[in-house]
Amino acid sequence: MSILGITVHHHRPEVVELANQAIAWASDRDVGVRLPETDAALIGRPDLGVAEADLAVHGGRVLDGCLSLGGDGTMLRTSALVARHGVPVLGVNAGQLGYLTEVEPERLLETLTAWHGGELSIEERMLVDVSVRCGDGSARHLGLALNEAVVERGESGRTVRLSVDIDDQFSPTYLADGLIIATPTGSTAYSMSAGGPVVAPDFAALLLTPVAAHSVFDRTLVLKPDTTVGVRVEGYRGAVVTIDGVPVGSAAPGDTVICRRADERARFVVDGPRNFFSVLQTKFGLGDR
Repeated sequence: MSILGITVHHHRPEVVELANQAIAWASDRDVGVRLPETDAALIGRPDLGVAEADLAVHGGRVLDGCLSLGGDGTMLRTSALVARHGVPVLGVNAGQLGYLTEVEPERLLETLTAWHGGELSIEERMLVDVSVRCGDGSARHLGLALNEAVVERGESGRTVRLSVDIDDQFSPTYLADGLIIATPTGSTAYSMSAGGPVVAPDFAALLLTPVAAHSVFDRTLVLKPDTTVGVRVEGYRGAVVTIDGVPVGSAAPGDTVICRRADERARFVVDGPRNFFSVLQTKFGLGDR
């Protein structure tokens, strides 16, 4: 029996109906369903809920796929929950921009049927592995980023001093609001807002973009994908580390945040090859030719 995971946007009432449509579809086809406990309670189906940490793998069974009902934020959350286990994610756009989502709500059931029949394909995206090496020599893993990891100031109105080690070859220091280490997927998110370039998602690279740097050199560095980036917190002010917009830890003075390409890759269910430039033009309202 196939097992479908479902995640939903927590502040959009319309996803409740979409989730119930998907659950009814699954019931008719003997497809199992499970949701994170908070999501299951939100749609009135607590019987289908499991702990978030158990969504991808529960009772020894790995999800065959996961349905993300929301916008890009829900896709990022879903990826964080299942990417490590190679679970493909199908995004349904019930959000605002929907840059990462593949399907409009009215095509939900036909797309699920095509997925169940093996008619859809998988598009893989690069992830960034993020960890912290503490000044006392200990280390802790923080997670995987689909869009970006950010090392940023911990106090409003204050800058943070960050030195960057790039493969032991280049070590600039920035006095800035923060530094963004982005994937090509994330090049159209925070990195772009901070002045970074747009990069096609199938071009493997790391993007290092400073945020409001007090420096003449404040441009994005586009690095080869196997680069290891170490961001060391200097001075006496600590920093906050976020992954895809979610705070995941802190970095004290003397700590180094390590970012490198992850062995794992995010897997998106797609209805045929996506035209990146067409998506870019449509989602960002760039007009017609």
